Amino acid sequence: MYLALYRKFRPTTFDGIVGQEHITTTLKNQIINKQIGHAYLFCGSRGTGKTSCAKVFARAINCLSPLLDGSPCGKCDVCTKLQQSNNMDILEIDAASNNGVDEIRDLRENIKYAPAVGKYKVYIIDEVHMLSPGAFNALLKTLEEPPVHAVFILATTEVHKLPATILSRVMRFDFKLISPDKIAQNITKIFKESNIKAEESAINLIATAGEGSMRDALSIADMCASFCNNDITYDKVIDVLGISNKQVIYVLLNAILRQDIQTFFVEFNKMVKQGKNLSVLASDLTKGFRDLLVIKSCGEDSTLIDYQKDLLSKMTALANDCSVVRINKALQSFSKIESDLKYATNPQLLIETTALGLVDEEVKKN
Repeated sequence: MYLALYRKFRPTTFDGIVGQEHITTTLKNQIINKQIGHAYLFCGSRGTGKTSCAKVFARAINCLSPLLDGSPCGKCDVCTKLQQSNNMDILEIDAASNNGVDEIRDLRENIKYAPAVGKYKVYIIDEVHMLSPGAFNALLKTLEEPPVHAVFILATTEVHKLPATILSRVMRFDFKLISPDKIAQNITKIFKESNIKAEESAINLIATAGEGSMRDALSIADMCASFCNNDITYDKVIDVLGISNKQVIYVLLNAILRQDIQTFFVEFNKMVKQGKNLSVLASDLTKGFRDLLVIKSCGEDSTLIDYQKDLLSKMTALANDCSVVRINKALQSFSKIESDLKYATNPQLLIETTALGLVDEEVKKN
């Protein structure tokens, strides 16, 4: 059976968890120094490694022969048994579908039983913010004074929804969004192991499209590999994502800022006829104006932007020819319509009128 890339390459050691060194270092030190807590809270955006880290930690604290950095060896009898889906010592609970008082009461009844193979019984409660108020109250006492063999790991994408009484009883770890560079490095490694060919520019585009989520990026990579038959190019990734080539975006940015309305309408309507997602197009234009401001403020060598050399020269020339006020006005105008496009009956007209609104009155008269 085919496994999606994000499942096939789920981390099995702390080193495999990308971009969360501030967390993995702390957990490894706790394991090495045998200072295991009884309750942890992993919070952060989706796809940043919360559940993967929880599983690695759960196996590591039970491993008979942990590696020097505290990671599970993956070879001992306990590790082998804990890797099986039917093991009873690492219990994953989906709070979205098991959010009532009865489920938590069952947990409290079963927690007294000793682990089957390891030293600890680990309860991973995913999307814990979905628990009902009654369920949170039922969890409180157990969370504060669990049996010595029990460890709780709560995971959530919406930490602000957790009661203060829960937050005060856990050790909190905040997972950060992963940088595109680190995502790209991981995708490159995975493609190499999977015998998937890919252009560097295509990998960078996939990494950026993941928006800080490794799982989202790998899902996109999986889709691109299927579409391209394991030979991924930049242009094909653009087709899969429904986004616009940066060269085309530059033409539209240039037309808007230089007030060449005829060119804007011609090029924009070409993209409409190609079936481009107009919400994504508006977002690309917004990002383009932002990049021009970065070039204007920080120079073309800034690490905050990513363009090929020839296009970067064009963007730099455009930024130098336009005032900060003009670029910022365009940025604000397109930022405002991004949410409106979701409900617009005629998104094409909304983008066109927004572009026209940036034209000086003298130009309109001509």
